[in-house]
Amino acid sequence: MSDPHPSASDPQPATSDLRPAIDAALARRLVDAQFPQWSALPLELVDPAGSDHVIYRLGEDLAVRLPRHEGAIGQAAKESEWLPRLAPHLPLAIPAPVGVGEPDFGYPWSWAVSRWLDGEVATTESLADSSRAAFQLAEFLTALQTSVPEDFPDDGAGSGAHAHARARAREDLTGEPLADRDHETRAAIAKLDGVFDAAAMTELWDAALGAPGWGRPPVWFHGDFHTGNLLTVDGRLSAVIDFGGLGIGDPACDLIIAYTLMSTASRAAFRAALGADDATWLRGRGWALATGLNAYTSYAAVSPRIAAQTTRQITEALIG
Repeated sequence: MSDPHPSASDPQPATSDLRPAIDAALARRLVDAQFPQWSALPLELVDPAGSDHVIYRLGEDLAVRLPRHEGAIGQAAKESEWLPRLAPHLPLAIPAPVGVGEPDFGYPWSWAVSRWLDGEVATTESLADSSRAAFQLAEFLTALQTSVPEDFPDDGAGSGAHAHARARAREDLTGEPLADRDHETRAAIAKLDGVFDAAAMTELWDAALGAPGWGRPPVWFHGDFHTGNLLTVDGRLSAVIDFGGLGIGDPACDLIIAYTLMSTASRAAFRAALGADDATWLRGRGWALATGLNAYTSYAAVSPRIAAQTTRQITEALIG
């Protein structure tokens, strides 16, 4: 189980962010000190991992995830809190947290141990034209959006410590509005004029920002639902990983998957199965454009693989 692609939904951390040195010796000391029951298990670096975590496989059945930067430090607690409650309601496997480690040995943040999920990262080569995969993904998102636990954080109305705690929990799960991406997206459009069609990108972006909002009760969204966070076994979808962007609100951000993985035909099947209305679909295209541009400007110059992936994402978003 790995997260071998940059986060699709989160802005990349500033270069001034703290980035502690992480190596096998540090991971070994953390595990041995805090989870001595696993001290005899071998550690193996998962490479490539992702931009948010350094990942080690611990024995055959566990994975250790150490945040690389401050933007990822809340994931261990979030996944430990919510994934066990969501898992029984979802049709694909998701990570099963088994422990949250504490800062130690100079490493400044909480970190996580979860069950290892076998599988290969989903690819467009194997799944882009798969109607089956499109239906599975629509089924997963539908189940996620309707899996509202009894203690789903409300808006914290009222007073006192309990209301304050619920408001804080709600804040931690609230995703950013698409409009918050406006400045950086327009800057990227201008910067990449000539690489992509700037006029078409501007037209799509203006339309996405002008689309009606969600306007319904908030629902769960994955928040980073792209190809790199899907696993397959024997060519079939098996798991969804990396819930660092998990939140409640408008689920349009999860439509990114329609542009990172699917072809025009499978995308149509996905939309029909999901029942996405025109406004939500348009906001989803906006999310795909914005996150694709963000990843392209951050990584394309140093990674031909990411350049190809994000070029496809941007191009498909413009197609619709």
